[in-house]
Amino acid sequence: MELHERIARPFGSSGETHDPFSELKNRIHLALINELGPQLFGVGADPTLLRQRVEADLRDRLQAEAGLSRDDRERLLDEIADDVLGYGPLERLLADESVSEIMVNGPDKIWVERQGRLSETALRFNDESHLRRIINKMVAQVGRRIDESSPMVDARLPDGSRVNAIIPPLSLSGPLITIRKFHQKRFDLEELARIGTLSAESIDFLTRCIEAQLNILISGGTGTGKTTMLNALSAAIPDSDRIVTIEDAAELQLSQRHVLRLEGRQKNIEGEGEVLIRDLVRNSLRMRPDRIIVGEVRGAESLDMLQAMNTGHDGSLSTVHSNSPRDALSRVETMVMMAGFELPLRAIRSQICSALDLIVHLDRLEDGSRRVTAITEVQRMESEIITLQDIYTFKIDQVLADRTVIGKLEPTKLRPTFLHKFEKRGVELPGYLFATSSNDAPATVSASPFVAAPAGQQ
Repeated sequence: MELHERIARPFGSSGETHDPFSELKNRIHLALINELGPQLFGVGADPTLLRQRVEADLRDRLQAEAGLSRDDRERLLDEIADDVLGYGPLERLLADESVSEIMVNGPDKIWVERQGRLSETALRFNDESHLRRIINKMVAQVGRRIDESSPMVDARLPDGSRVNAIIPPLSLSGPLITIRKFHQKRFDLEELARIGTLSAESIDFLTRCIEAQLNILISGGTGTGKTTMLNALSAAIPDSDRIVTIEDAAELQLSQRHVLRLEGRQKNIEGEGEVLIRDLVRNSLRMRPDRIIVGEVRGAESLDMLQAMNTGHDGSLSTVHSNSPRDALSRVETMVMMAGFELPLRAIRSQICSALDLIVHLDRLEDGSRRVTAITEVQRMESEIITLQDIYTFKIDQVLADRTVIGKLEPTKLRPTFLHKFEKRGVELPGYLFATSSNDAPATVSASPFVAAPAGQQ
């Protein structure tokens, strides 16, 4: 039986959600912790040998319990071992590669996201104390704590998955957990084309943009695949470049030889030791980077990122939360204002349009699929407005009865104005990348004449 089918199966034949063995599981769990505690939490223990030892001890204890069927013993063995060595009922979801996000809305409500769609599972915690015990275990592994005095925490599991936990009094629904799973499989651009996120022509265009050292901002809402896209685009960076990555929680997987990875740090238990992304961006400028990659800009570090792009660090990449390319620029403006400097709005916008060359925007559509819906050039200032020009846009052909979206990312026939940057780097830009048919395509694209954006896109 498939893992997700086992997860969907409720306790008991009647479909009840209460586990009749919760008292037995708690009693055996506590007895096992008391006996094997030092070995379970010791540093350097072999995980495979430790699990074998725990399972052997559990078999002996369950064998001594009367009235248990063979199936019940096997199920209880797995669940108690997951509690002792892992994260209880969440262990099976973390092992399920089809699950991209896990949402715990209380002891008896565990939801997952698969292929962009939410569904409830039949997995349950025994009670609220069981859920709190798992939360404490997660945050303790990264040297954090969660209690009434510090009821909200961000952490990272050993496999790289991001965890957010919040407990009462901030949560009125009991302890809550949200886990964004870290997938070991890295999606490259070809894979993104296969699943329909990008078109083949847009991949060719973006790859050449990376080679020409354009500064690119990836925008989109939560869960639209911004980090996945950032990872995929970074593969086009030459192996000879010195790259500095800066993240809140390390997710990027760059394969180049010259990669320096920096990660921010939150406050410790005493409320000290915090290292902001902004501090790391400033420090990276002293590390002689060719390119700076910021996992996400969400605050005052946006000003330092723009300054870096404007002072010789071409080819830098970052992501930002927004609903459209235009909104992405508005968010960057707002975040620059958070830096605490009284800068005129025109000066901020001038910095933005001289720093950024391209915005790649992603959306999650009605069917749960994640698509690039716009590849937009950041042009120049006209009066007080930054003009934008769509190079590629997503055209919806049809929405089926089951909400499946049929469409494709297509060129707008408008040619970008940053062609001189391609000539400077010796990167060829074939005309077919901007044509909707072979009859529209010139052999190559010249740096002139300038093609302005339609008024509706400015």
